[in-house]
Amino acid sequence: MRYRWLVVCASLCLAALGFTRMADLRAQASASGSIEFQARIQPAGGRLEPVRSLSFYLLRKSLAEIRREAEQAEPPTDLDAFIEGLGVSAELKAWMQKYHTVALAGTEFTKRLTAEDITGIPEFLEAYMKHNSASLNAGVPAPKFKESDRLSNPEKYKREREQYLQAIKRHIGARPETMQGIDAQLGDSNPTQRWAQRQAEQQRKIERRSLALAQTAYLAAQTDSDLEGRGAIRGLVPGIYWLTTLDRPAMAGDVRLQWNVPVQIAPGETARIELNNVNALEPASRPSR
Repeated sequence: MRYRWLVVCASLCLAALGFTRMADLRAQASASGSIEFQARIQPAGGRLEPVRSLSFYLLRKSLAEIRREAEQAEPPTDLDAFIEGLGVSAELKAWMQKYHTVALAGTEFTKRLTAEDITGIPEFLEAYMKHNSASLNAGVPAPKFKESDRLSNPEKYKREREQYLQAIKRHIGARPETMQGIDAQLGDSNPTQRWAQRQAEQQRKIERRSLALAQTAYLAAQTDSDLEGRGAIRGLVPGIYWLTTLDRPAMAGDVRLQWNVPVQIAPGETARIELNNVNALEPASRPSR
C-alpha cells in the first residue's frame, strides 16, 4: 500500500509539473509578439512590384547606432600623422598642417595660395614655373643665380636667389591669374588621391564591422520574403526592433531601396508594416555605373 501511495503521489507531482509547464508555455506565448510585413517597390513610371526572396533582418539596434559603434572601434586616420609620413618638403608639410588639408587641387586650393606660398614652398615654386613656362605671354622672371654658386660662392647665390624670389612675388602680385592651374603640375607631391584612398579604406572597415555587429550581436531574427514580398517573424520578446535588408538593396527597374524601419512589438500582438519607396532609406536612386 505504501508503495502504491508513493507511485500515486509521484504521478500527481509529475502531472502538476506538466500543467505548470504548459501554463508557463501558454504565458510565454501570450507574452511574445509577432511581426508581419510586405515589401513592395515602385520603379519610376511603373507599378508596385513585390520584393521577392530577399533576406530581411530584425535587429535590436538601429543601423545608425550600430554604425556609430563601429566608428568608435575603427578610429579615423590622424591627418597630421598622415602628413608627417609624406615624402614632401618640410615647408609643404607645414602648409598642409596649417590649413588642415591635403587637398592640393581645385578652386579652394588655388584661392588659398599666396605669392609667399609659391616662393616659400619648393613644390609650389616648381609647379608654378612648369605651368607658366609653357605660356609665352606669362612673362615669368627667369632665374639669374647659378646652382654652381651654392657651394663656391654661397653669399652671391643667396643674394641672387632672393632677388629672383622677390621678382616672382612682384610678378604674381601683378598677375595673380598665373597661379591658376598649378595643381596640375604637382604630380607625386599632391597627396589628395592617397588620402582619398585611405579614407575609402576606413569607410570599408566601418561597413564591414557594422555588418558583422548587425548579424551577430544585434540580430534578433531573420527571414526571407515570399513571392508576394511577404514575411513573418513569431515569438518575439516585446520591445523596439528595426527591420532592415542591411547592405543588400531591393531592386526594380531604375530604383534601389534599403530599409531601416523601427517596429514596436507589444505582448501578444502582431505588428504589421508595409515597406515601400516612402519609408526606404534611399528613395528612387539610379545604380552607379
